Amino acid sequence: MNRTGFYSLRGLRGVSRVRLAPLVWLVAALGLGPAGCGYQWVRTGDLEGIDSIAVSMLRNDTNEPGVEVVVTDAIRSEFLRRGAVRLVEDPEAADMVISGRVLPMRVSGRSFSSVVLALEYEITLELELDIAARDPDALEPGYEIDRASVIESEIYLASADREAQRKNQQEAVRKLASTLAVRVHETLYEQFRP
Repeated sequence: MNRTGFYSLRGLRGVSRVRLAPLVWLVAALGLGPAGCGYQWVRTGDLEGIDSIAVSMLRNDTNEPGVEVVVTDAIRSEFLRRGAVRLVEDPEAADMVISGRVLPMRVSGRSFSSVVLALEYEITLELELDIAARDPDALEPGYEIDRASVIESEIYLASADREAQRKNQQEAVRKLASTLAVRVHETLYEQFRP
């Protein structure tokens, strides 16, 4: 080590000094970190017997226009993001088809001010999904996604401004759709992984 705290590496051309301490820590973290922490790489390949999936537009049984689009897009995006199966548009060409409906949303006051004005609302989103497979042996007879895994609630802030209130509710619906999409994917992956 020289007086500046650097080690000299004479074997490398164009590099006269390199601080080795961060390099040593990086090598140690990359080499020893995964071995001792309990985490491991998980295969996220194809689902057994399912190479393609179609997600049909869900039916909207709520009073809010466009909720079915948000939820359907979230489910499609989750399957695209995970890449375990190929997402197709045509249900006839898919090995599995997800369809169903968005049940009526429930919105209720969650917390109130001293003059009984709502400060927060809680919105509950529930799905009723049908899963159909081209191969009749791929699904157990009467297979359904657990109802508890396709219902979720979210709290959002109330506002005296109607536009702000509407945007807060829409953001809560997007969060709920994303959460439920993850659950749908995980539930199917647990059912069909090899």
